[in-house]
Amino acid sequence: MNMRSRMKGVFWSGILPLFLWTFVSGQSSCPIETNRTELQTPYEKPTKLTLNSAFMSPIVHSFLDSVQPNPFPKDLLIRVIKDMNFSTERVKEILQYEIGFLVCVAIGILYIVLMPLIGLIFACCRCCGNCGGRMQQKNTTNIHCKRRSFYLATFLITVLILAGNVCMFLSSTNTSETVMRSPTELTDILENVKGYLNSIPKQIEQVTNESSLTVDTVKSNLHETGPLLGKLIQNGLKGPLDPAFNSITEIAHVINSTSDELLKLNKTLELLKPKVDVLKANLSAVRQRINNTLHMPDCENCTSQLPDLDKLSLEGSLDFPDQNDLRSAVDKAINADVIGQANKGRDFFDSIPAKVKNETRLSVELALFQLETLKTQISGVTKDLPLDVLKTISAPLTDLQKSIKDFSPDIEKSSQISLAVGLVLSCLILLVVICNFLGLLLGVAGLNPKDNPTERSGTSNCGGIFFMAGVGFSFLVSWIFMLVVLILFIVGGNTYTLVCKPWQNKELIQLIDTPGLIPAINLSTVLNLNTNLNIVNVYSDCQKNKSLWTTFHLNEIFDLNSKLDVSKYTHEIDQTFDGLQINIANITILSPEVKSQLNNFSSRASSMNFSNIIQQINDVSGTNLSSVAESLDILAGKQNNQAIKDNLHGEAKDLRDIQTDITSNIMPLLRELNTTVKNLSVEASQITATVENVFKKVGYAQDVLNYKISQIVKTESRAFIDCQLKIFQTFLQWANQTITEKVGRCGPAAAAVDRSEELVCKHLVESLNAFWFSLGWCMMFLIPSIIFSVKLAKYYRRMKYSDSYENNNFMMNPFPKAHLKPELLENGKQPPLT
Repeated sequence: MNMRSRMKGVFWSGILPLFLWTFVSGQSSCPIETNRTELQTPYEKPTKLTLNSAFMSPIVHSFLDSVQPNPFPKDLLIRVIKDMNFSTERVKEILQYEIGFLVCVAIGILYIVLMPLIGLIFACCRCCGNCGGRMQQKNTTNIHCKRRSFYLATFLITVLILAGNVCMFLSSTNTSETVMRSPTELTDILENVKGYLNSIPKQIEQVTNESSLTVDTVKSNLHETGPLLGKLIQNGLKGPLDPAFNSITEIAHVINSTSDELLKLNKTLELLKPKVDVLKANLSAVRQRINNTLHMPDCENCTSQLPDLDKLSLEGSLDFPDQNDLRSAVDKAINADVIGQANKGRDFFDSIPAKVKNETRLSVELALFQLETLKTQISGVTKDLPLDVLKTISAPLTDLQKSIKDFSPDIEKSSQISLAVGLVLSCLILLVVICNFLGLLLGVAGLNPKDNPTERSGTSNCGGIFFMAGVGFSFLVSWIFMLVVLILFIVGGNTYTLVCKPWQNKELIQLIDTPGLIPAINLSTVLNLNTNLNIVNVYSDCQKNKSLWTTFHLNEIFDLNSKLDVSKYTHEIDQTFDGLQINIANITILSPEVKSQLNNFSSRASSMNFSNIIQQINDVSGTNLSSVAESLDILAGKQNNQAIKDNLHGEAKDLRDIQTDITSNIMPLLRELNTTVKNLSVEASQITATVENVFKKVGYAQDVLNYKISQIVKTESRAFIDCQLKIFQTFLQWANQTITEKVGRCGPAAAAVDRSEELVCKHLVESLNAFWFSLGWCMMFLIPSIIFSVKLAKYYRRMKYSDSYENNNFMMNPFPKAHLKPELLENGKQPPLT
């Protein structure tokens, strides 16, 4: 009780100022997010027992549940442990509970006694020529049917024995492996428990460090009031200002783009006009020559060609007077420095944090002083907490680990012995199986059904001898094996029914938790709790990985909510910033002169007649002299006057040369000019809407700066203060939740218990039970194996005496004895049947 009271006083006397201090650490969910570090969880070494020791569990459990159908004898064990009195009545009660095991033990003893006795009687009987010992076999009509039936039965029984033998080998290997690794496994389990106990002080220290980190975070936030609060004010102004600045930047880009396109237009025209003028002069000269030729007196049918002369001209002057007005408006807009207006506004926007820092310097210094005072009060809290009690628990675990390590060589040796014994027993059973399989194989391979039993082959006879060898070996070792089965059955079966099965369904823990059974284990008394806390509830909560606070009902000892009540500290912090006043100067985003230039730019762009320009370009590009040249060539072919013919051909060639010049020199420039004009047309169509959008957004932003900026500053300043307080409240909630739900989660403790149960029951007991069950299985099937092997052996062994077929309808041809061969008479054999 003294330690508990001391722990209560010291813990909360330190935790209270600790949590008060962390109140200021709030800036986690506001401009700066503070990520809470996860509590350090103990590292758990995984199990190295990956073998499947429970491969025979269903059938073994079913057998043991049949042998012991009674429920767990909790009341009987409580009376035995408390009284330690084994009276006749108590022994009778125990034997009554173990009646199923006693029946199985009686059967085993009967097997142990009768098997060697029957074997001895059987051997003597065969020595006297009985029990199949006489080497004579009656040749009946169903002899082959009997042999096949005995063969099939022997084969099936041998397969069943082999299956049991395989299970013996596997379970023996698993048992040895479990024993071999049990020291390492137990050491790892204890190490996991120690790691869990060591993690609890570290988790408490993490909560303390988190409060210190929170204070430092808030101090850092207060140092950075300018950037943080300034950013909040910027966020409040960003909605109206950003669209305005962006629209100004956008119209500036449009002005620059329009200027670039106009420059490109002028450059193209400078290249194009001289070429077009030369082209016009050449085309006019050719046209005049053609006209002269067509009016010659000797020119035949030339008057019909005169209308084509109208096609020999270039339309369009490529003069665009509107572009000069647009060029002048663009130059004035550029000189107005529209982009500079946007940059000026952004400079004002970016200067807000520096202005806020200057305005809040005194309030920040006062708050930092209060935080430093609070931090000084909570230093050194964890060193006063009585956590040494955890070390007193860890010390015995360390001693137990050393003891396990000392016994490891002996355990390893016993593992090797158990493996050797298991292998020997498995190999002896395998010897019987091999004898049976050799008998089945050699017997059927060497037997000729038509042979007389006295004339069977050596291979067939060898098969029968193998059967009898297996029978003899079965009689010799089966009773010894049954003795092993009986001992392991008593140990392993009772361990499963009295330890493993109740351990799995928590009946064993309920037995340990019985009041008065183990006086030292009374958690409610030790912790001074009003709640009846028992080991079953603790184990169940730990299996759910609940915290120590929840598992041990520590809320009955500590009032956590009252310890975390720090409202007076939040009020002081709030009042420190409540009278804060921040003044931010105003600006004019767009001057009237700039607005006038933008209006002029918009009106000039909208009045630009791009359709007329495109029409002039199309007129020039639509000139086609090739058709007229074709007509002249056709007309020349109809002329009789060679001079006129040559003139027409020459003039057609001149037209083609001019058309080639148009295609190669004029058309690329016309296409470039057309592209530039179309780009200008697209931009000009959007300029009016863009300028109107600029005026609309700038007007709204200017109204905010003129009439709402003070309210925004006040609102965001209040948000910044509330942010600091909210950070603190968030930490308090985290601390409360961490202490009540996360600190000391006892899942590793329950895992250690469960892992111990797996080691003892799932691996060791299950593999041991599988071994004796498999061995007992083999022993049971040795009985029919002996019977059918003896029966089948006679069908393969070579008989000394022959017998005739018992068939009255079988007719034999008589013959004189003198006709017998001498060797048959000497050996006393019957002649072969015909």
